[in-house]
Amino acid sequence: CDKFIDERGCIVPLDDKTSSKLNDIIKAFSSEALRTLCLAYREMEEGFSTQEQIPLQGYTCIGIVGIKDPVRPGVRQSVATCRSAGISVRMITGDNIDTAKAIARECGILTKDGIAIEGAEFREKSAEELHDLIPKMQVLARSSPLDKHTLVKHLRTAFNEVVAVTGDGTNDAPALREADIGLAMGIAGTEVAKESADVVILDDNFSTIVTVAKWGRSVYVNIQKFVQFQLTVNVVALLVNFTSACFTGDAPLTAVQLLWVNMIMDTLGALALATEPPNNNLMKKAPVGRKGKFITNVMWRNIVGQSLYQFAVMWYLQTQGKHLFGLEGYHADIVLNTIIFNTFVFCQVFNEISSREMEDINVLRGMAGNSIFLGVLTGTIFFQFILVQFLGDFANTTPLTQQQWLISILFGFLGMPIAAAIKLIAVEPHEKADTRRTP
Repeated sequence: CDKFIDERGCIVPLDDKTSSKLNDIIKAFSSEALRTLCLAYREMEEGFSTQEQIPLQGYTCIGIVGIKDPVRPGVRQSVATCRSAGISVRMITGDNIDTAKAIARECGILTKDGIAIEGAEFREKSAEELHDLIPKMQVLARSSPLDKHTLVKHLRTAFNEVVAVTGDGTNDAPALREADIGLAMGIAGTEVAKESADVVILDDNFSTIVTVAKWGRSVYVNIQKFVQFQLTVNVVALLVNFTSACFTGDAPLTAVQLLWVNMIMDTLGALALATEPPNNNLMKKAPVGRKGKFITNVMWRNIVGQSLYQFAVMWYLQTQGKHLFGLEGYHADIVLNTIIFNTFVFCQVFNEISSREMEDINVLRGMAGNSIFLGVLTGTIFFQFILVQFLGDFANTTPLTQQQWLISILFGFLGMPIAAAIKLIAVEPHEKADTRRTP
């Protein structure tokens, strides 16, 4: 533009003072997260064809317009949730740095100690300078696709981070492929971006990414719960039968009984523990990271503590059970073995409840709303009753008295306060976790 329309509606030359004023207005709009447009016109000579190149000079400025591109509702809260979950969110954009910083502040991405730089400055940094810059960098403005790819590569290689990248354009494909998790936009995204990504966000909403992270953590934790439960059952069953066979020459748990226990452990246990829905506490913990242990110190603490309790109960019944229940005669052995089997199963039933939480003492929270878990527990107890009371020839058991049932259930129930006490023992959860970064 070389002319502009002043407040009187007159066309006057665009001098340096007015040009500086207009630039200040543009900068002010940008700092308020507004996208700026300059409205200008130029009178063309008669006979001008639209096929000709449009001239870039000689325009008259009508005015500067700021367009608000509002942030979606819930984005700021989602960014805060990510930060509490140990997920660092970075913004990489082609906007100018003032607009980028304003939007990043509005979303909660740019903090007081964060750094915002432009792509040109980022490209000039050496590897050593990038190593110092990247941990503090939260906004990269005026960036190119290569800048995005470079940042992702450095985070994965130099910092050993787990990186998730969002993108919608064809030029985002290299960064999407380089990342551990590529997230393409389902509405605005191109087919090339979708094919290069691992996950397609159908509603193009950042909050959906937080939901994905929450469900991913839930699946991971549920598998850990099941493995903890499974190892406890296996360890106790092995110790009980092995030690009993070594010292008495007879194993209290028969093959059919162990088959039923394994059914509880594998099929029903997996169904119960793997269907636990995610909760908000999952997003208050640091991510596991690349080098995190699957079986953590917390899990080993729970496994060892619960196994010792169950083995102590089984061994006590094996050695003192006849005296405790007043069993005599030829029928005493099968009754005692049935009590041991029944107690062992109820130990697993209550341990299954304790396994709902690996660290929290309150394991009953939310259980009433999990119909599958309640159904598995009810089914296990029902079939255990049928197996003991009516299928003695098949399972090598004998019907128990009401007192024997109550004591079996009591020994199983005591595993819950024991598990709660074990959780009070402080251990290091796992190795120092990496932080998942989402540019």
